[in-house]
This record gives sequence, C-alpha cells and structure tokens, in this order.
Amino acid sequence: MKYDNLDDLDRSPCSISFDDSIRRRRRGRGYHEIMRSYLSVELRKGTLGEAKRKILSYTPGAWIEEVGGLRRSDYKLPKTTTLLLIGPRGSGKSSLVNRISGVFEANKVSSVRAQVSYNSFVENGTYFLQEYMIPRGSASFCLYDTRSLSDNSSDNYEMLKSWITKGVRHGELVIRDSDSPSFIKSMKCKASQCGYWSREARMVNFVIFVVNGVSVLKTMGDSNADEQYTYMLANTFSCPYLSFKDAKPVVVFTHGDILSRSERARVRIHLGELLGIPPDKQVFDIPDKFDAPTKLTILDMLQYSLEHADRNLPCKNRTLEKVVAVFQVVFLVGIFLLTLYFAHRLQKLMGKAMHRKHAHESETPLDWHSIRHLWLG
Repeated sequence: MKYDNLDDLDRSPCSISFDDSIRRRRRGRGYHEIMRSYLSVELRKGTLGEAKRKILSYTPGAWIEEVGGLRRSDYKLPKTTTLLLIGPRGSGKSSLVNRISGVFEANKVSSVRAQVSYNSFVENGTYFLQEYMIPRGSASFCLYDTRSLSDNSSDNYEMLKSWITKGVRHGELVIRDSDSPSFIKSMKCKASQCGYWSREARMVNFVIFVVNGVSVLKTMGDSNADEQYTYMLANTFSCPYLSFKDAKPVVVFTHGDILSRSERARVRIHLGELLGIPPDKQVFDIPDKFDAPTKLTILDMLQYSLEHADRNLPCKNRTLEKVVAVFQVVFLVGIFLLTLYFAHRLQKLMGKAMHRKHAHESETPLDWHSIRHLWLG
C-alpha cells in the first residue's frame, strides 16, 4: 500500500489497531488504579481526624513551595483563599457545598447552608453568587457557589472571564446575554429588593469543576445520546481562564451513590480522557453520602485544591515596590527639609522682631504687613 504523506501513514490499519491496543491497556491500568484507590480510602478511615486537622490549620499561603529562590514573602497572599465551584445545571454544586460544610460541623441541620434544587429539570438554581466560609466563621478559605453553566459556550466564556479577571462578590446577580428580557427584568427587581451585595471582590485562586456522574455515564453508553453535554464539558474545561499557569481545575463528579463502583470507575476514566487530566488523582468521586470514606475524599479534594491555589499565587511586583519605597523616602526627606526651612525662617523672623524692639525703631505693634515684610526679608 502506498501512502502519500505521514498523515496517511498515521491512519493505516496497523497504527489504528496499535493505538486502540495502547488505549485499552491504559484504560485497564487506570481502572485497576482507581479500584485500588477506593480500597485505599476504606483503609484510611482512621486518618479522618488527622486529615481534618490539616485542613483546619490551613492559612492562605501556608502550603507555598519555596522553590526557584522565591520565599513566602515574595507572593501576594490573599486574606481568604477563594475556591470557585462551576458546573452544568443539576451537577450538584450546592449539594457539594453542604457536604463540605458538614465535614466540619457536627449539626447536620446547620451544615445545610446552600439551597439545593430538588428537581434539576425545573429552570431554577443559583442566580446570585453565594460565599461560604469553610469552616463557618473562619477566614482561611471560602467556596463560591455560582450560576450553572449554559449550553451557549459564549455565555460561559464571558461569565468565566468576568469571575476570574474581575473577581466574585457575594450576593451579586449573574445574568447572561441569552437571558430573556422578562427574566432579566424580574431578577433585577428581586436583586433590588434583596438590596445588598458585597462591595469587596475576591479574586479566584482555584476552580472546582462539578459534573453529574449519571449524565456522563449516559453519554458513554448511548451512541444516540445528545453530545451537547460532553461538548460543553470539554469546551468549558479548556477555557484558558480556568487554568492557573499549568494547573487545570480539579474535577468532582457527583450522584455516584446510584451507580456501581465499576460504573463510577468508568466515569472517572472517561472524564480523564475527555478533559486531559489523570483520573485517579484529579477526578474525585464524591457521592451523596456522608460516611467516613466520602468525608475523607472531600478532605483530599480540598487539600489538592488549596495546595494548587497556594502553588500558583502571583508574585509581588518588586519593581513597583522599589519605586514606591523610593517615593516614600523622597517624600519624607522633602518634608524634613521643608520643616528645617520654615524653622530657620521663623527663627530669623523672631530675631528681627526682637532687634527692632530693642532698637526702638518703631513704637507701633507688628501687624500682618510688618510680619510679611520681615518673613520675606
């Protein structure tokens, strides 16, 4: 068989068969690694308290790796590390907020802080950005629950661009260009009635991408399934604004409690291949449960997110700092010299006044014109 170019050679039956074989081997190895990770979490249940204490001891910048000659003081440390939750409608972002909060709170009722949509097929959800300090009352890190992603990729692009470049504000209304005028009007009316949103914008430090494991499995097993969901996941995940340097978002898939463990492993492998990330290390399976393995998985996911948030903090602008420092020194020296000058002039003024008094040059009291004449010499 003759091939005109290397592209044709790459598409030969032998190379296709070889690629498929390598892909199957990789999937098989990944499947066994993921199944072992489930067993590992079960065996690590006794370390739950230690894992929780590690997260509770976290402060912004605490896990910075001092490499390349850089130290912790070289980075811009936020007051609070901000983790942004994004995902399609029905992915379980608000439920995830409640499960994370519940890991640190004994009262199950008080840990239900985010409003959960009971029926994901109904057009509702989170329309106002919501900030949740974790744990409650702490200032170490927070989660931001957001409006669901749209089927319109341009809507998602503009929404993510705004959040990442301008920051997020608690209580801020999120509307899209594709929203109907009546919907925008009603939501703005509701926003005006609510009245308040935070004036302080928090810059996003890392992103948690939340997906519905059942929806993903459906697209895997049904050749006639709508590919829009898969396309939207891959297209949104590849948005450059979501990556911090080379660090891509962490992925959490939910609703795994209604799937078998084998199906959950397949979902993780598929998401790893679709999004280009290691499925056993960057895709976390957090089902709608509240047992010890789930809590430990949540803590592992938080540790991964906070470590990468710290690792990719921006460095301070040393040139600007030096310019500001020089300006401050010049300003202080100028104030000092002006003080000396006015003190000297005042001393001369007092000396002239005393001299005129003793010489009886004038018996009239000093008025404003006389003082001005003496001051100007």
